[in-house]
Amino acid sequence: MKDWALILGSSSGFGAATCRELASCGVNIYGIHLDRRVAMDSVNVLIEELKNNNVEVKFNNMSATDADKRKSVIDEIKSFGDIRIKILMHSLAFGTLKPVIDDSASNAIQQRQVEMTLDVMANSIIYWSQDLFQAGLLKKGSQIFAMTSSGGHKQWKSYGAVSAAKSSLESYCRQLAFELSEHGIAANAIQAGVTDTPALRKIPENEKMIELALKLNPGNRLTVPEDVAKIIALLGLSESSWLTGNTIRVDGGEDITG
Repeated sequence: MKDWALILGSSSGFGAATCRELASCGVNIYGIHLDRRVAMDSVNVLIEELKNNNVEVKFNNMSATDADKRKSVIDEIKSFGDIRIKILMHSLAFGTLKPVIDDSASNAIQQRQVEMTLDVMANSIIYWSQDLFQAGLLKKGSQIFAMTSSGGHKQWKSYGAVSAAKSSLESYCRQLAFELSEHGIAANAIQAGVTDTPALRKIPENEKMIELALKLNPGNRLTVPEDVAKIIALLGLSESSWLTGNTIRVDGGEDITG
């Protein structure tokens, strides 16, 4: 049986770092990403870098919320033979950054934007987990990880919908842990500290967020994607399913000081 990692959000940030770390450990990588043509050169460089570890690598440029494409990906993975999705990582950062309340109704977040944010950043972990399990690809020893942040329990300007999505994602991880435990499959949320990624740079006043994190973090630095990747590899390559249903902080102690 061959082990694969399925990384949702594989082309940058936490996803790309985790691809690199797992490939260096000999894990085959299937990456789902959504990038415009202008970004594909860097994506192709990443793919070649991963292949240098003598592992199989497949990347698919698509929306992770497209149900038909999701089923096509799962059918493709099944065609690889006797395999297990050892690690499913959810690292999708595509949501609306608009205020809930604004003097101008047109500037406030709209229902469709709330629904889109929750669907991409939270609900999708359920749909992928369901279909992978039904396909027999999530098996005993499989591990599910979903990227959350302190935004799941703290507020920031224009972060309302994303905050709601992060809270929902953590709740979904607990529910997956509960329902998959009897099958020997673990599910945990990973709460990274403030990390200078493309997703962070889209948040209004992100400079203040970075400044505050540097002031608060007892490690005197920001979290980097490799910090998270190493923890996912450490936990995800274990065959134990007994660490499950948690929100694990990978932040150098940042959250406990603020």
